[in-house]
Parts: sequence; structure tokens; C-alpha cells
Amino acid sequence: MTHPPTATTPPTATTPPDGRAPTEAAVGLRAALDSAPVIAILRSTSATRFAEVTDTLLASGIRAAEFTLTTPGVLDALREYAADAPPGLALGAGTVTTPAEAQAAVEAGATYLITPTTSGEVIAEAARLGVPVLPGAYTPTEILTAWRAGATMVKLFPAATGGPEYLRAVRAPLPHIPLVPTGGIGVTEASAYLAAGASALGMGSPLVGDACEGGSLTALGERAAVLLDGIRR
Repeated sequence: MTHPPTATTPPTATTPPDGRAPTEAAVGLRAALDSAPVIAILRSTSATRFAEVTDTLLASGIRAAEFTLTTPGVLDALREYAADAPPGLALGAGTVTTPAEAQAAVEAGATYLITPTTSGEVIAEAARLGVPVLPGAYTPTEILTAWRAGATMVKLFPAATGGPEYLRAVRAPLPHIPLVPTGGIGVTEASAYLAAGASALGMGSPLVGDACEGGSLTALGERAAVLLDGIRR
């Protein structure tokens, strides 16, 4: 598999200090997010185009991708891509809901895990496997519970229901917890979430569009460029 060269851009966002000694995998994830604070979420009816989509995102400057486990054939796609993954890419698995799924994803090559909920079992399994985990949470209680259970960062989901103002409100009493708003964030809205205190953003269809279903990779690259330009202004 041929990959484009990794984009080299100065860091634009950093995760807040959490007082924990990071694993090697966590360092890699944070380096990718420091370069471009976006995790691209790939979800489709088939994983056959995930490699091309990830290559396009990487060439555009986005260095973190999430292959969602709800996509048929995703473990095979993850295994194949991870076997020849370009340097600097943080390749993760999303929609992880059980310890067995966590183990299967890491065995296939995922270097971090993302969940839709706060699952103590999945968080514990990620720790056992030595990989970062971003559990989903929404309320302050859920966020703090996920953090205390061992989350590397917490996925604020679904983010669009509260918007940047909700993010700012929950960060006020919990400033030490790095939050990754996810769900319904448009390309032009990204900078508002970062200004409100997001450490990074999870972005699916507003960024990826129909690229995983055969849509234009050129258009995908253009959306990514608009997104990163807006973030870096």
C-alpha cells in the first residue's frame, strides 16, 4: 500500500496536563492531535474504501482516524491498513462496546479505542491492553466517572445537543479533564468548540461526507483543508 507523505504542520492545540504518565500509544495520539486536533470518524456500509479515505485525510493534514466497529469488514480493513500504516498516523477503533471488541480491535492494529458510553469494563480492558481510551460521556457526573475510571480523554457525546456553550459550562468545574466533543459538529463550527476548551474534535459525516461510499476524494480533501484553515486562523 502506498501512502502520501505525512503532513508537517506546527501544533495548533494541545491537550491539558492530566498528571498521569502517558503510555507510548498515548504520546502518539496526543502528538497527532497536537498537529491537527481532529479525529476523523469513518463509518459506512463497507470498509473497502477506508484506506483511500484515510490516505486523503492524512495528505490533508489530519493525522487521527477512527475505524468504527459498526462497519462490516472493519477489522480486516484495520488489520490491512495497520500493517503498513504511515508514520505519524494515530489509527484507532470506534464504537467499542465490549472488552472482546476492544481486544479484537487492538489485535487488528488499533492504537487507541473510542466508545459511545462510559463502560468501566472497556476502560479496564484498554488499560490491560496498554492503549488510550476515550469513553463517551455527556453529563458532568459521567465525565468525571469516566476520567476516574482511567480515561485518557473523554468524548463529549453528543456534542451538538449542547454546542460550544455546554462544553464551556462543563469544563468550568472540570478543567483538568481533556474533552473531545463529537457528534454533529460542522466544518465551520470547529473553531468555536476549540475556543470553548475542546482538546480535540471527533468529526464524522460533516467532514467525511460520502467519501467512504465512493464519493469524491478531492471534495474530501477540500473539506479537510477548509476545516484546518478555519482552526488555524
